[in-house]
This record gives sequence, C-alpha cells and structure tokens, in this order.
Amino acid sequence: MSKFFVTPQEIHFNKVTLKGDEATHISRVLRMKAGDEIQICDSQGTDFLGKILSVSEGGVEVEILDSWPCENEPSFEVLLFQGLPKGDKMDAIIQKGVELGVHSIVPVATEFAVAKISDKKSEDKKLARWNKISHEAAKQCGRGVLPQVLSVLDLKAAIEKAKEFDLVFVPYEKADASGGASFKDLLSEFKSKKFDYKQKIAFFIGPEGGFSDKEMGLFFENGIKPISLGKRILRTETAGVVVLAMLMYELELEL
Repeated sequence: MSKFFVTPQEIHFNKVTLKGDEATHISRVLRMKAGDEIQICDSQGTDFLGKILSVSEGGVEVEILDSWPCENEPSFEVLLFQGLPKGDKMDAIIQKGVELGVHSIVPVATEFAVAKISDKKSEDKKLARWNKISHEAAKQCGRGVLPQVLSVLDLKAAIEKAKEFDLVFVPYEKADASGGASFKDLLSEFKSKKFDYKQKIAFFIGPEGGFSDKEMGLFFENGIKPISLGKRILRTETAGVVVLAMLMYELELEL
C-alpha cells in the first residue's frame, strides 16, 4: 500500500488533505480515486489507514480510519555528520542512510572537501534536493519519521552539536595507532550501559580526502575517540552506510 507523509498539524478531525507533489503522485501517477485506501504517516512515528474521499485540483481529501505505531523505526536515534563529498555521492549517502535508519544528516564543510557550497542560495537549493531524496527513500522503505538533511556546518560547530549525544565517534584509518578502539569494542561498552530514554548516537565521516591532522586534533580535544572499521580504507560514500548497518545489527534488537 502506498505511503504518504504529512505533519500532525495537517490532520483535523480525522481528515487530512494531501497537496503538492503527494497529491500529484496519487492522482496522476497512481491514478487513485475516491474509495481507494492509502497509508499516511504523521512523520513522528504514527501510521494511519486512510480512505480517499475526493480527488480535485485543490488536493486529495482523505478520511482517517485507523492508526497504529510504526514498527519500522530503530529504538535509538542516529545522526550522521557527513563531510561534503564531490559530485552526486551525497544523493546515494542520503538514500541508503535513510533506508538503514538514520534519523538526520548534517553536511559538514571540512579542510579536504573538494565540494564547496559558495552561498546561501546554493545551499538552499542543495538542501531542497537532498530532502526530497530523503522523503522518497523514507516512503519507499516504510519509515515512521521523515529524516531531515540539515544545514551545512563547519567542523567546530558540528562537534559542538555532537556534545548533545550519548555516543559519538569518528571512523579513522589510523585509529589503531592513535589509541582508538575497534568498533566492536565500542559498541560492546555502549550496550553494557543502561538508559531509561531513547539513546542518541552521532558519528563523523570524512570527505574523499579524509580528515586533516588538525581536524583529528579537534576530535581528540573534545573527547571524540577514533574507531577502526577494519583493515581496508572505505570510500566516503561506503563508510557511513557500513557504520549504519553495523549499528542496526548490533543495537536495534538490544536497546
């Protein structure tokens, strides 16, 4: 059954009107009509069964018939701080990250990043594109929240934001020589802790050129230890996906 996202504020007295791209998709692509049933999500973890009441130029009016908690969300939140990659690599990182359960993604401007965002207009355009990719991926894989790609930060600001999280780490190819831990050991230690709230995890992935020694120094100064992902150096578009897959495997059924 097709799934569509709304905000809680758009649901009034068990009715909601879908507009814009969502309405267009329903009417012109799926060619649905009054009486057909669709699935709606409030972007905050609740799914609804809806019946289309009408399809018009003003939108698609839907009656809510039933609701239930979405069971497709991880029991913890993960934020990916992604060093800006070149080309269209960010598109794939977002798509696969959303499929694997990421809660939000923050693009990070770093020293070795080839890609640069020159002005606010350019950033807004990219963010609109990236969030559309996130939206489509969330619909496809049945997410219960709509992961957001947030505004670009420099590394210092990103590290400051990461201080809000229960677990923060950075994969680094020289982790073993820098006093870092294996990812397995890090997660084992984290699983041994007891939490009475939804845990928040954040991690940093460098761009094609990785992080500079100065940037790694910032991580050390702020208590963010490097971890090893194994013997092979992964591409920037691979590393984040691998970390997310390992997090979900190790923690999703544990916490």
